[in-house]
Amino acid sequence: MEALRAWRASNLLGFAASRVVTAASAARSLRLRLRCCSAAATTNQKQLPLPQDRRRRSASTSTSDRDSIRAIRLKKVEELRGKGYEPYAYKWDRTHTTKELQEEYTHLENGEICEEAAVSIAGRIVARRAFGKLVFMTVRDDTGTIQLYCEKDNLTEDQFEQLKAFIDIGDIIGASGSIKKTEKGELSLYMKNFEILTKSLLPLPDKYHGLTDVDKRYRQRYVDMIANPEVAEIFRTRAKVVSEIRKTMESFGFIEVETPVLQVGGLERVYEIGRIFRNEGISTRHNPEFTTIEMYEAYSDYESMMNMAEEIVVRCAMATHGKLKVAYLGTEISLERPWRRETMHSLVKEATGIDFNIFGHDVESAKIAARGLPGIKMGSSKSTSLQSCSSVGHVLNEVFETFVESTLVQPTFVLDYPVEISPLAKPHRSYAGLTERFELFICGREIGNAFSELTDPIDQRSRFENQIKQHNAKRAARAKVKSTEDQGDEDDCSYEVCLDEDFLTSLEYGMPPASGMGLGIDRLVMLLTNSASIRDVIAFPVLKIQQ
Repeated sequence: MEALRAWRASNLLGFAASRVVTAASAARSLRLRLRCCSAAATTNQKQLPLPQDRRRRSASTSTSDRDSIRAIRLKKVEELRGKGYEPYAYKWDRTHTTKELQEEYTHLENGEICEEAAVSIAGRIVARRAFGKLVFMTVRDDTGTIQLYCEKDNLTEDQFEQLKAFIDIGDIIGASGSIKKTEKGELSLYMKNFEILTKSLLPLPDKYHGLTDVDKRYRQRYVDMIANPEVAEIFRTRAKVVSEIRKTMESFGFIEVETPVLQVGGLERVYEIGRIFRNEGISTRHNPEFTTIEMYEAYSDYESMMNMAEEIVVRCAMATHGKLKVAYLGTEISLERPWRRETMHSLVKEATGIDFNIFGHDVESAKIAARGLPGIKMGSSKSTSLQSCSSVGHVLNEVFETFVESTLVQPTFVLDYPVEISPLAKPHRSYAGLTERFELFICGREIGNAFSELTDPIDQRSRFENQIKQHNAKRAARAKVKSTEDQGDEDDCSYEVCLDEDFLTSLEYGMPPASGMGLGIDRLVMLLTNSASIRDVIAFPVLKIQQ
């Protein structure tokens, strides 16, 4: 939530989508339909010749040499254009998606042909098998797959040979014909004509079954989505989550804004969804760029935000799973309300036996107690962080992060954080030294961060100044140690900070009592898609520069 002060709206990441086409009459010529690009190619007698070197077909399927395959396919493109045919079409009118065909004709018996059906589909060839007078191809579109049943007797001899010679796995084609269910029960489009819509030049990885190189998957997400259909499903789920979040916010009267939300005057319930950049390392849990929703509600406190967090997550789970018990990496997570609510102090005492309330302001005694715990090794990054702690509150937080965070598997609100680590939160109305702040943890990860907003501009300025002093002290301590373990850590103190005068000025105009929350959309999607890494749910994650 420290990033709230520097919030900037970013454009939503664009995704390539399937083209929407209008349904059209499927009563077409039974000739091969390769799009003509010159008047000389429009005669009805024109047939596409075979490639000059028939041996290239064998080479294109047997070699793993990417450049060789590309050269072969480029030659095919040249030959198509040389005969007046355009291998990169403008459009294709389809009557059905593959899923619609599967649902509409599921009643056919094995071996039955529905001759009266006249259907047209489009998609990418992801598999092909040739058996003498039969060629079977699998076409995938945005909704699923269907088999193309290509029979020599249903095409002219030249058309059948042309089909075998020019179509490669990875090509995007349009096909039309009737519907047939094979003797083995495979629903198929009984193809009568087709058109090359896009000629692919590069081969799909591993016979389309999977792009397994993790780094390559993230760098070439477009290939990942083609090779691994389940990846596209993750991003469909992500879209549902974002949509459901917006519906939830609107149902409670919130208005979506595209400005620094703390500076929106006159609007009592606002929220913003967008990308944030934070200077932190790359891991399965962290990505320097991430998506969050941040919201503010006037005349409410952090109790209201706990209810809102539950509402958002529960609605998203129902929208994507239809139930409130979801599996995550082999563990069943129950999202049924109400969720557990415990203070940071009580959770640390439960895990370590240490009651940090007894130390008051004695930071050295708190450090000594913490150093005696297993897992705090001298010379480690945790020991270095502990040594640089300037208050009991900081020591408490270090111990919490080390011993408690990972144990919070089921949804848990951790309440009442020390004031030293919560510069934007209102002082607790009942307990000195604490704030009205909570963090929501699920599966050992922070999902949300919220608090009763600090609206006193004088107190806010004082806290910022203290935070800068603490930062500079921590920076100096780290400079002495120069531990390589701390490089890229999210607590890196190598940068300078200064007061946010614009933010402080806005507070001096008067901000009503309010609560605010930031909820990590990426981590929520991880939970609802059973994804182990945050990079699996970000279409194009930040990656280290290749050497």
